[in-house]
Amino acid sequence: MIRENIEIVEKNIEEACKRAGRDRSEVTLIAVSKTKPVSDIRQAMECGMRVFGENKVQEIREKTEEIKEDVSFHMIGHLQANKVKYLPGKVVMIHSVDNVKLAQEIEKQFAKNNMTIDVLIEVNMAGEDSKFGLSPSDAPAFVKEISALPHLNIRGLMTIAPYTEDPESNRIYFRGLKKLLEDINAMGIDGVHMDTLSMGMTGDYEVAIEEGATFVRVGTGIFGERNYVI
Repeated sequence: MIRENIEIVEKNIEEACKRAGRDRSEVTLIAVSKTKPVSDIRQAMECGMRVFGENKVQEIREKTEEIKEDVSFHMIGHLQANKVKYLPGKVVMIHSVDNVKLAQEIEKQFAKNNMTIDVLIEVNMAGEDSKFGLSPSDAPAFVKEISALPHLNIRGLMTIAPYTEDPESNRIYFRGLKKLLEDINAMGIDGVHMDTLSMGMTGDYEVAIEEGATFVRVGTGIFGERNYVI
């Protein structure tokens, strides 16, 4: 099932890139492996997948202990400052930076390990109460405020669009995130030139690609429904 699913997702990505006049190499597919066992990750690896996304620090710690092959993990879920200390050496990017306390803790822990880390600023484009992230109006000042932290490499923006049966309804949010990235780049903040847009999930990644996504985060579309423990 995983192999067939990856083939379908890859075909959809290629077609979305063609529609947008983009090269397939501009889009990285992140296989969101949260709640899924290492055996599923290994199946995806056999199909060529090398980038995986996780929502919980504990899962990242457990999975990176077991998986020593040349793959990379991204922290894509909400991150508590007290868990940051477990991430140096485990992830190559954090997608969910949305407050100064968290940014400062990332700086502290990665400096302690003599490492830098690529980060994305999480923006709540739809203003949903149930979602984390900065408002679009607050994001530029936030980027400026944390730009002086030397161990953070601010690569771009991330958003989680509303769950919807109609992916077209999220186009406005993806388009808005791209415009926000362009606006922040135009501010000329020292050391900041963002080139990454993490947007689009199983239900809407094709629309996100048409609007400029460079990372799409696909979980259910690859691994099937989640195994949540109640």
